[in-house]
Amino acid sequence: MAESTSTARPGVRPIRRDARLAVAEGPRAMAEIAALLPAAPYLALAPRGDRHPVLVLPGLGGADGSTAVIRSYLGGRGFEAFGWGLGRNQGPGMPDLLPRLAARLEAVRQQGGGRRVSLVGWSMGGVFARLLAHHFPDRVRQVVTLGSPIGRPGTPASRAGRGDMGRLRALVSDPLPGVPGTAVYSRTDGIVPWQIARQAPSEIADNVEVYGSHIGLGFNASALYLLAERLAQPEDGWRPFERSGWKRWVFGPANHG
Repeated sequence: MAESTSTARPGVRPIRRDARLAVAEGPRAMAEIAALLPAAPYLALAPRGDRHPVLVLPGLGGADGSTAVIRSYLGGRGFEAFGWGLGRNQGPGMPDLLPRLAARLEAVRQQGGGRRVSLVGWSMGGVFARLLAHHFPDRVRQVVTLGSPIGRPGTPASRAGRGDMGRLRALVSDPLPGVPGTAVYSRTDGIVPWQIARQAPSEIADNVEVYGSHIGLGFNASALYLLAERLAQPEDGWRPFERSGWKRWVFGPANHG
């Protein structure tokens, strides 16, 4: 799941990950997995979906097995969740990346009865999800990224990079073209600095903070609940996440326009 942080342009101080948080990633992720069972009643409070298709993309080095918990939970909440089907995520240098992603998106759309597809991307998978939304906005219902290095327009350090990754980051940090998006991030992410896991907020772009590790995001009870809640938004009635009642204690402060 790990993506390296960026190297800023000359004169711009780079954003670096916290080495202490990185070292603690494994134990923290195990704690998040252990918390899933006691969190089951809380997860059952999430809204149910309308059976529309959801394509889940894994992080760097991960394959569909790494997103099994996400897909299982979403399936149980009334969504048609699909794996990306492209084997191990090898990053932006994968051969024929965009054509293969586009073919998978279209296959899932057809399996979903021609309905627009929601995209969920964990880490690098979120970068790919936004790439798809930029190229095929008419086929994408919404995008949710989990700890993804998507940057923010106007933040030089977030746009820096080299080769394929630099060009990809420069594109996906731009606002999505008419597609609602939610960026889920954690200030205690030990892999992707939280500052570059957010997007520029707007009426259709939101940032939601959860508390947890990077490699545990796919097993984090709050992140799973949030996925179901976001994906259950009406296709033509998307609204930013509302932190009413108990949600104010579980999620970070609002950060939308």
